[in-house]
Amino acid sequence: MVPLGDAEADAAMQQTHWRFRGRLSSMGDALDAFLAASASDRGPWLSVAFAAGIAAWFVLKTPFEWAAVVALALAAATAAAAGWRNHGSRGHLRLAAMALALTLAGGVATVWSKSELAGAVPIARPMFGEFEGTVLRRIEQPAEQRVRLVLATREPGTGRAIKVRVNVPLDLITPASAEGAVVRLKARLMPPAPPMLPGGYDFARAAWFDGLTATGAALSPIEVIEPAPQKGSLARFQRWLADHVRDHLSGSPGAIAAAFASGDRGAIDPADEDAMRDAGLTHLLSISGLHVSAVIAATYLIAIRLLALWPWLALRVRLPVAAAGAAALAGIFYTLLTGAEVPTVRSCIGAVLVLLALALGREPLSLRMIAIGAFFVLLLWPEALVGPSFQMSFAAVIAIVALHNCAPARAFLAPRGEGLLVRIARHGAMLLVTGFAIEIALMPIVLFHFHRAGIYGAFANVIAIPLTTFVSMPLIALALLFDTMGLGAPFWWLAGKSLELLLWIAHFTAAQPGAVRLMPQMGGMAFALFLIGGLWLGLWRGRVRLLGVVPLVLASGLLAMSRAPDILITGDGRHVGITGEGVRLLVLRETTSDFTSENLRELAGMEGEMLTLDRWPGADCSADFCVTTLRRGRRDWRLLLARSRAQVSERELAAACDRADIVVADRMLPNACRPAWIKADLKSLRVSGGLAIYLAEGEVRSVADAQGEHGWWRGAK
Repeated sequence: MVPLGDAEADAAMQQTHWRFRGRLSSMGDALDAFLAASASDRGPWLSVAFAAGIAAWFVLKTPFEWAAVVALALAAATAAAAGWRNHGSRGHLRLAAMALALTLAGGVATVWSKSELAGAVPIARPMFGEFEGTVLRRIEQPAEQRVRLVLATREPGTGRAIKVRVNVPLDLITPASAEGAVVRLKARLMPPAPPMLPGGYDFARAAWFDGLTATGAALSPIEVIEPAPQKGSLARFQRWLADHVRDHLSGSPGAIAAAFASGDRGAIDPADEDAMRDAGLTHLLSISGLHVSAVIAATYLIAIRLLALWPWLALRVRLPVAAAGAAALAGIFYTLLTGAEVPTVRSCIGAVLVLLALALGREPLSLRMIAIGAFFVLLLWPEALVGPSFQMSFAAVIAIVALHNCAPARAFLAPRGEGLLVRIARHGAMLLVTGFAIEIALMPIVLFHFHRAGIYGAFANVIAIPLTTFVSMPLIALALLFDTMGLGAPFWWLAGKSLELLLWIAHFTAAQPGAVRLMPQMGGMAFALFLIGGLWLGLWRGRVRLLGVVPLVLASGLLAMSRAPDILITGDGRHVGITGEGVRLLVLRETTSDFTSENLRELAGMEGEMLTLDRWPGADCSADFCVTTLRRGRRDWRLLLARSRAQVSERELAAACDRADIVVADRMLPNACRPAWIKADLKSLRVSGGLAIYLAEGEVRSVADAQGEHGWWRGAK
């Protein structure tokens, strides 16, 4: 029997169906109307979709998943084009769906292509030998008592062309080993290191996109076979400029002045760098938006003033266009001079776009211009998306532009008939508010990447940014200019005093109680929600932007519930950190490596001195093993941790393993060792990488979990 729709139940079903379709249609019309009314706010979301595609490639693990995302995005674009073809009234919705899907697919394809083209397969294992190669880059690092060389050489055995980075002590190298020289040296090379612990810095990924196949250290003096070309080069001029600055300004001020002038940070004292970081001022040491913008703005203002003095030119040429051209050339030269690092190039692109907007009479500081700059950077360097530099710089700029474009800020800064001091106070207050807005925007990024939160950075930046932009950098430029006439000494003295003040601000701020607080690793979901909420707040206008508060609240809740792992195990099995047993981090053994200790502290979210297990009353340690019991999740967990590689009776070891829940060793253990839960010996750690263990939840996170089949991960191969 076929129902004809006469029954009441059939009629109700039909009405429900049509009501549902009606609601969908109304939602579609409302969304289309919203997009039509938000014409100026739609463009930046294309860059967000492009970035989302790049992020998806890094998060997903296999080529099948990457291809599936591209296929689904293309299918969605096709469905939008075909499904709404006859809905002429929904043109904005149709166009938005197509554009977002296509740009998302383009993001996946771009970073996938870059990985295949630029990725360099690392060497299979550590190697020692004599190498001959051409110096591609020489990086001075006098504060570390070394020079870093990037060499083009051949892999022993295979003859494969490879690019390696070698650290050379100062007593083993001469100035002749410059760019273009052919050198010979004995060195020990290692494959680029993966993260030491889950959530740690992934140098292997960075090296993959940089084309580096190995890193290491020189063990013999550098022999120059062919000297570097004598013709001038920008790298040689950069080194000369850095040396010239340090000759006129000694100590820490000279090192920072050299960084501002040439991008050479190698002479900055680690203590000063740490203080700048803890005070929230480390961005001043990296040549990025602040420095490039200062150079371009100064050049633009000087050029337009000087060109205006030439009446014939002023009557025939648009001076803003000519000044913008001169400023763009100055910015490009400064970018090349300071090493053309990705953050500097990114800032230069953004500044040139601002100049283009000025020349065309458009709004220079708009979210649309920021989005265009971000798109070009990601098109050339898609791998920059997952680095803190890209995220922090664009988050800061978006926060600044969004804040100053909102109605309350415009009203607060609107011209009034008031005195000079009141205007200065008003702009000073806005500068402080801007500093807080930037700190809030950067906080999730800093927590995710560096596991630390600064508290007083906004106050320090209120003084440090104007001091650097309007005092220190102009004085350094004037000193260099007047050095051509032998009259630069007064300007060097003033520049030195301004930089001493900058360093005093950094050390004073960093020394305050609670200036920096370490936090446990932020989860990926919380970080994604912070980004979504921040972008929604920053890119839309009107009341709809308040919806961004929802993901921010959810992210804050997830962050508040996050906690440090109970046990951290490094990828080589040598270092173990235990949290939750007091205010100090318990470690298996002492280490002289600052990198190792900082990783353990940051990922444990614990400050202060570490305490070795053999000095902790809760552990029973011999020369070869430590045994301890941790109370978590209403039960006891017994740990057996190897301290040496001495031979131990297999029967005794097997018996000890049987009584343990977790066994950790920096060597391969026999099959007879069978703990109740985890056996983290050298064999298993080579596959998994470092581990973070949450005992109460029974959860184990590994470095390998986040790597998948990306080319730089060699753990499971």
